[in-house]
Amino acid sequence: MIEDLLRNNLDWAATRTRLDPEYFRRLSAQQSPEYLWIGCSDSRVPANEIVGLQPGELFVHRNVANLAPAQDMNLLAVLQFALESLKVRHIIVCGHYGCGGVRAVLDGQRHGILDHWMQRVQRLCEDHQADLDAIHDPETRVNFICEKNVLAQVRALSRNPFVTDAWRRGQAVSIHGWIYSIRDGLVRDLETTVSDAGEAGRLRAPLPLPLPRRGGSHRTAARPRPPRLAPGRTK
Repeated sequence: MIEDLLRNNLDWAATRTRLDPEYFRRLSAQQSPEYLWIGCSDSRVPANEIVGLQPGELFVHRNVANLAPAQDMNLLAVLQFALESLKVRHIIVCGHYGCGGVRAVLDGQRHGILDHWMQRVQRLCEDHQADLDAIHDPETRVNFICEKNVLAQVRALSRNPFVTDAWRRGQAVSIHGWIYSIRDGLVRDLETTVSDAGEAGRLRAPLPLPLPRRGGSHRTAARPRPPRLAPGRTK
């Protein structure tokens, strides 16, 4: 019931205040995150929680399949505000294995307006058709495109005028490509960080990371280190 959410909010606020009487005063004083998170709308991927950050420490934009199209006014407004007002130092594109949007592209069915939103991923699948033809397990096919999609969004952001203008004026901004596994709660770094226009021009997709087998778990993968916090900041 919807009323349960309001009661939950009262309990949550009361608990927060009891544990830390200054919590809401500090939170309302200012918003100064160093990170912009561009992630999927999937409700199982809570951005702040999976990287251990508190409210106010992560500026978040989410949409289906964590896309960063240069024609999306919502994304552009978030990006400009993050770079020019908040002065974030890191942009993190974080996809996740088993993404429903990617699965919808690969299943060959019609999904209404979602088909229009996912056209970029459809073209990505066409670009990697030979790779997909060589992968017989459906879940592995989905996860392969999930990784490729993250890399594509990093490339798109590295060419976005708001980002290139920030680099041109000497602003320190890095773009990172990560992917999250709901199976084990771990984030994998796809090792495609871009920190300036030169790196953006040389950006190439790395080999795919080991993917989960159908019904199984991930092979061993090192847990990535998050972007280093600026001096004087703590989590």
